[in-house]
Amino acid sequence: MMKLYTTVHVTPSEKKIGYGDKVLLLGSCFADNIGAKFEEHYFQTTINPFGTLYNPASIAKAVLDMGYGPSGMGLVEHNGLWHSMMHHGSYSGVDKEEVIARCEESRIQMREALQQASVVIVTFGTAWVYEYEGEVVANCHKLPANRFVRRRLTVDEIVNVWQPIIASMPDKHWIFTVSPIRHIKDGLHENQVSKAILLQAVDRLISMSLSYNLSTETLHRSYFPSYEIMLDELRDYRFYAEDMVHPSAVAVDYIWQRFVETYMTTDTQQEMRILHQLWRDRHHRFLHPDSPEAEQFAEHIKTRLQQLQPRYPWL
Repeated sequence: MMKLYTTVHVTPSEKKIGYGDKVLLLGSCFADNIGAKFEEHYFQTTINPFGTLYNPASIAKAVLDMGYGPSGMGLVEHNGLWHSMMHHGSYSGVDKEEVIARCEESRIQMREALQQASVVIVTFGTAWVYEYEGEVVANCHKLPANRFVRRRLTVDEIVNVWQPIIASMPDKHWIFTVSPIRHIKDGLHENQVSKAILLQAVDRLISMSLSYNLSTETLHRSYFPSYEIMLDELRDYRFYAEDMVHPSAVAVDYIWQRFVETYMTTDTQQEMRILHQLWRDRHHRFLHPDSPEAEQFAEHIKTRLQQLQPRYPWL
C-alpha cells in the first residue's frame, strides 16, 4: 500500500512521566494546549504562571524571577491600563495595586511550581524579541512600535541563558519542544529562520555537556519533535485551525498521543484512561440538571471520587 505521509520516528524516552510527578509547562500557546491535555487527565500540573510566553529570553526571565519587583517596577501605563512587561495581557488592569498583587502572586506560583516540579516542559515559540528600555519584554501590550527595538536572538544567546538554568536544577527532567505554530506576522521567511535558530539552540542544550561538572547521564534532557510532527506527518491544511496558523484540535490530539507514547508507560496510560473518563463525567452537562437522571449521575461521580482519591488525593 502506498504511504502518503512522512513518519517522524520518536524514540521512547527512558525517563517516563507518571502520576507521582509534578509537571510545570512554560512557553508558547502550544504549551497551553499540551498543558490542557495534562489537566484533562488529572496530572499535577502548573501551566505558565506568567501567562503565555513566546521567546526563550522571556521564559528564562520568568524562571529566574527577573525583571519585576513587588514595588511595581516593570509596570507601564498605557490607554488607562497598567501592564507588566513580563506578563501576558491577562494580568493587565486599571488598578495598579491589583496588577501588582496579581503579578506578585504569579511569581510565588512560579517559584513554588519550579521547586516542586520533577518535570519541566519548555516550548520555544519564536527567536524574535522586542526590547523596551534595553530589556527583552514578554509582551508589547499594544504600546507604540517606536518604543521598542525588534531583533532576533542568536543561538549562543539562547544557549548561554539556558545552560546555567538547566545545570542549576539537575534533579528535574527537562523536555524541550519548538512550537509548530507559525509566527506569520514576522514574515514567512523570517519565521523559518526563527524556528531554525530555536531548533539549533535546543539541539545544543540537549546534546552538549553543560561544563558544570555534571555528566550527561546526571541530567535528564530530551527533545520532543512537535514541530516536525506538525510539518511532516500533518502536512495538510485540514490539520490547521481556521486562522491557518494554529494546529486544529485534531492535530493537538494527535501530537498529544505521540507525546504519551514517548513519555508514559503502558501502566500510566491505563491510569490516564480511567482518570480522563472521570474528567469527562465531571464536565458533562445535563439539559435538566435537577432531573433524577442527573442526580443519579452526580452520585456516580461522587462514588468514583471516593474510590480514586486515596490513590490520587489531588482530585
